[in-house]
Amino acid sequence: MNFFDFKLEIFVPDGGEPLSSLSKTTDLCIAAHPDDIEIMAYGPIVACFDSPYRFFSGCVMSDGAGSPRSGHYKNYTDKEMMDTRVIEQKNAARVGNYTAQVFLGLESRQIRDSGDTSTTEAIEELLYIALPETVYTHNLADKHDTHVAVALRTIEAIRRMPPGKRPKRVYSMEVWRGLDWLRDKDKTVFDTSPHPNLAASLLGVYDSQIAGGKHYDSAALGRRIANATFFDSHKTDDSPSLSYGLDITELITDDDIRPEEFIRQHIDNFSTEVVARLKKLR
Repeated sequence: MNFFDFKLEIFVPDGGEPLSSLSKTTDLCIAAHPDDIEIMAYGPIVACFDSPYRFFSGCVMSDGAGSPRSGHYKNYTDKEMMDTRVIEQKNAARVGNYTAQVFLGLESRQIRDSGDTSTTEAIEELLYIALPETVYTHNLADKHDTHVAVALRTIEAIRRMPPGKRPKRVYSMEVWRGLDWLRDKDKTVFDTSPHPNLAASLLGVYDSQIAGGKHYDSAALGRRIANATFFDSHKTDDSPSLSYGLDITELITDDDIRPEEFIRQHIDNFSTEVVARLKKLR
């Protein structure tokens, strides 16, 4: 099974030819669900927004069928919720001036199944079409199984490519677990302060999630403000809003490194730093 065998849709906000538009991508975010892109990748989105040289595209892997719902949406069927979330993601792509937005429409269980190589193969084909310079995906220390599975499948797909075709940089980003626990020198910091109205609008299009019982908009914006405020205790804030990423490029330049050992090293680094401070001050 390949990229074109899935329930594939490539949405191009400006109405351009799908594959040609996708091939312009410089910055690609590969995410599990509608709204994950806007939560984790606003820094890259806004960096590309007004740039004549950078082009942002998103890929949503799952169909979004299992999302919680209440209020106006409480009686929506899975099909109605899936359709609504696709519309919302398209609206975000329009607002954010994305070059292209890809929907693969997979069931979460398929993404999580490590024995099913079709997800990895589809991501690989997407990467060959887009040939992005930079890829953003989920945090390897996230607490959502489907998010972690998307990150792993993305790494697997890139490793199937020859070195000359691989992205130059890959980052794992914050959604269901933040990255404030990383040592400061291990954090990649993304400025999320430009165009605050755009940041709010991108999250606000997801009415099915917000009115449906999850305030992702205020939570994501609040995390960014908290990141900026608590980043450095000894100087004033350089930016009022930041998000964190972890540079995982090493995992696609050295195929022998296991993702669990890579993230374990960062957890160990954090543990060592905490214990050393306690010993110093005891």
